[in-house]
Amino acid sequence: MKRAAAATASDESPEWRLRDVAGAHHSPGYGRWLSWVVVLVIALNMLWVLCTNANFEWNVVAQWFTEASIIHGLGVTLGLTLVSMAIGMALGLVLAVARLSNSRLLQWLSGLYIWFFRGTPLLVQLIFWYNLSTLFPTLSLGIPVTGPFFAHWNTNDLITPLTAAIAGLALNEAAYMAEIIRAGLLSVDSGQMETAQAFGMGHARALRRIVIPQAMRAIIPPTGNQLISMIKATSLVSVIAMGDLLYSAQAVYNRTFEIIPMLMVAVIWYLIITTVLNVAQSAIERYYARGTRRQQTAPAPAAGKEENGDE
Repeated sequence: MKRAAAATASDESPEWRLRDVAGAHHSPGYGRWLSWVVVLVIALNMLWVLCTNANFEWNVVAQWFTEASIIHGLGVTLGLTLVSMAIGMALGLVLAVARLSNSRLLQWLSGLYIWFFRGTPLLVQLIFWYNLSTLFPTLSLGIPVTGPFFAHWNTNDLITPLTAAIAGLALNEAAYMAEIIRAGLLSVDSGQMETAQAFGMGHARALRRIVIPQAMRAIIPPTGNQLISMIKATSLVSVIAMGDLLYSAQAVYNRTFEIIPMLMVAVIWYLIITTVLNVAQSAIERYYARGTRRQQTAPAPAAGKEENGDE
């Protein structure tokens, strides 16, 4: 009986279990290797087509890639993105706070704004802003309905392609940023706000110092996606004769009829910008997530070493 018990105890020891696991059958993973082969074959085929198809006219792409008009259009695209995104984020923060306030009026107004601008296409909004003078030939500042009015402006003088593009992009972006920021604020435990107010902080200060920094972990990833979407959405301003990157490429191929190579110029620049933004987004995410990273646990010591230590 003692021998049987000793044999059972030795069989259940950690060293025996390690030997049993080490001798287990490992799957060769043929499916994984096959999937890699298929993907590599498809990728090499696509690369071969891009390099050997003369219709892409890569010499024309290289000729126009850094041309002054293209670089100017690229600058317009980046400028529109930065200005519109900044305005959209600021207005979106105001709308998000209004949605979360205790005022039914503020909740209703912000909800109405978000419903309208998210429910209508961006292209329609841009065309609407560009043709605002059709509805309002003049814009006035003063007391509504009854007056008096203190200033008047000609709408065509105010609504240029630039101001129409900024208004359309920023106001549309604000509706999406409002929901992103609201979701981020809701991700923070409500006890944080209550604790801050218990220590004498006002609502605005508690939001700025306590809630918003914690909400950034949930806000940054979708905001990065919105910024990349904004870069691509600026291509829509070409319909209102705004000289962005796509409009500059179109202006060239309308003269030279080299449509595909000029579109490839625009595509490559868009890919370069979005790649840089992806890298920056990853760095910002790591910065705000540095306090929540899980520390890697140290590997457990081997069974043989533990036995030697016990001895």
